[in-house]
Amino acid sequence: MTREVIEAILAGGFIENRKAHLTTAVALNQSRPRIPQTGIPAPLGATVLSAGVNFAVFTKYAETVQLLLFDGPEDAAPSHVIDLDPGVNRTNYYWHVFVPHLGPGQTYAWRVQGPTRSGDGHRFDGEKVLLDPYGLAVVGQDIYDRQAAREPGDNCAQALRSVVVDTSTYDWENDLPLPAPSGREVIYEMHVGAFTAHPSSGVAEHLRGTYAGLIEKIDYLKELGVTAIELMPIHHFDTQDAPAGLTNYWGYSSVAWFAPHAPFSSNRSAVGPVDEFRDMVKALHKAGIRVILDVVYNHTAEAGADGPVISWRGFENSAYYILKKDKSLFADYTGCGNTINANHSIVRRLIQDSLRHWVREMHVDGFRFDLGAALARGENGEPMANPPVLWAIESDPSLAGTRMIVEAWDTGGLNMVGSFTGERFDVWTGPYRDSVRRFLRGDKNTIETLMARIVGSPDLFTKPKDRPFVSVNFVTCHDGFTLRDLVSYDKKYNEANGELDRDGSNDNLSWNCGIEGPTDDPKIAALREKQVRNFLCLLMLSHGTPMLWMGDESGHTRRGNNNPWCQDNELNWFDWDLVNSNAGLVRFTRELIRFTGSVEILQDNRFWSATSSDHLGDISWHGTKPGKPDWTPDSHCLAFTLEQPKTGRNVHVMLNAGGQELEFELPAAPPDMNWVRVVDTSRPSPDDLPRRESSTALDTESAMVPSHSITVLQCQDKPVK
Repeated sequence: MTREVIEAILAGGFIENRKAHLTTAVALNQSRPRIPQTGIPAPLGATVLSAGVNFAVFTKYAETVQLLLFDGPEDAAPSHVIDLDPGVNRTNYYWHVFVPHLGPGQTYAWRVQGPTRSGDGHRFDGEKVLLDPYGLAVVGQDIYDRQAAREPGDNCAQALRSVVVDTSTYDWENDLPLPAPSGREVIYEMHVGAFTAHPSSGVAEHLRGTYAGLIEKIDYLKELGVTAIELMPIHHFDTQDAPAGLTNYWGYSSVAWFAPHAPFSSNRSAVGPVDEFRDMVKALHKAGIRVILDVVYNHTAEAGADGPVISWRGFENSAYYILKKDKSLFADYTGCGNTINANHSIVRRLIQDSLRHWVREMHVDGFRFDLGAALARGENGEPMANPPVLWAIESDPSLAGTRMIVEAWDTGGLNMVGSFTGERFDVWTGPYRDSVRRFLRGDKNTIETLMARIVGSPDLFTKPKDRPFVSVNFVTCHDGFTLRDLVSYDKKYNEANGELDRDGSNDNLSWNCGIEGPTDDPKIAALREKQVRNFLCLLMLSHGTPMLWMGDESGHTRRGNNNPWCQDNELNWFDWDLVNSNAGLVRFTRELIRFTGSVEILQDNRFWSATSSDHLGDISWHGTKPGKPDWTPDSHCLAFTLEQPKTGRNVHVMLNAGGQELEFELPAAPPDMNWVRVVDTSRPSPDDLPRRESSTALDTESAMVPSHSITVLQCQDKPVK
């Protein structure tokens, strides 16, 4: 519904002579009395109109509903409390009121009273102050107390509040969401706050850890060569949802699906985070970098039965959450105490409206759905063959050009990698991570599976319209070891998280290369450097969509903590000093992205065919001898050739994950061309990936590949004599 239509409805007399009760004795503005009127049920949330603001919320079983208006964002009490009359301000399941003379920046919240029979799934609490599920901004972070939202009693003085926002006034300067790149996307997963929080960032102190701070580092991202950033959660989240004395830093604890996280903004005004987030998106788009949001629609910060009442629970607990047969208990398929009832009609619409908002009003280019398999569960928790919410997202024309990526599993055991609903959801491919880690660690029986991962996992993605770019390949991500720690630790060290080292995965498929943790041993340090380059090289040479984790390109370590979700400190912060001290690794990553971006076959979104005796395909497989891959259990080597018939610049890759140097016989180069070494992970920078003019042609029919290393050759024209 457009603003013009809403104005016309209101002007048509729908609100005239149908006044709700204003319970406060003091007018908001004596010269312009704001007498509340009926309003309309759509759109939900707070809608700014020329004469005031229309408020509308869903709550089916509520008995009384109050709108609270605050003069200041952190006032201990509202200046006005508007009681909504169910005979006047209710239409079907929706409560609504129009308040004249209000505008953007107005702080507001709700109170809702209804049945308190938890056995029926109800958890109404008329003393708790509630965020609007459709609220576009959140204030009150400095006064908020999670414990006050859990305990009995009035928490108004310590509650978060929503803010009225007019999204139509921002100057986008003709910006629009960016189209998908012509080739494959190179994704850089990152945390907004951690990217510039470290003093070494060089960002002004008041901008560190903010959207504005990220803007100052766009040149770094562009030079690195990434084409998209995937932001860890930026929906406003509960920083207090963490063990005592720690902070929920990663943000997987949402309280508002339409509002950017306010502490990530240097603009401390009520609506400042909205505009600063959009400034960031606009600046990234100008640099040609797309923005993907990690969205958490599978659970909320309201936790389990003893959790706080912040928003959804106080409006309609039985609608928003999947409950057990005993409706006083919450089903938990997320490991966070609750699971969103995503396929309930009201919740499905809420999720869809949230996605539309971030695309239409905030211009984001894509989404990554945390624990996306949870969205396939029905109201009884059982997996659904055709989940309505996923089909609604799949078919929404407003989202037709938006990239959709899912983490295709949940903690309840549902794994949908390769079988996720629909045709347009791309997938974080955990099996890619595991296969590459096993191979480079030197495990047995890894060759055949690795081959499938290198070519885009066609064994997993078998639907008729599946293509290699569906597979989002990664070796590391926010969850688990960093790349430096993957080659430095055999076990996790999570004691600092306050959970007695019980959190985080115990099965990391890591290898410390001989010594646990930091070392001064030059041989082990050199081996670790090789392994880091091996992981990066194999990732970028595999078919699919590669994803890097922030800081892996500069050797960031979390000192063995594989789950620092509650650490607002250097365990998570990007250390910009490492960009200089590990400049060789940064250069290797940058040049590797550039090189693989020039390999045409990697940019072609189709599954490759393999060379056979009567057919020249896209890829041919080898071992130490051409055409003879070694699939035996003890094999630790593999080679493959990527054919590029248009240019003849074929690429030949030799992988040696074993402990001994191996001699690989080379396939014949095309006529008038030589094999030239372009990558050698056994060599220090800059010889690990030399400049093209510094590359030397091989004048032999074989190449020696050192232990635990990768060598990449490319065909180049023979020099003219």
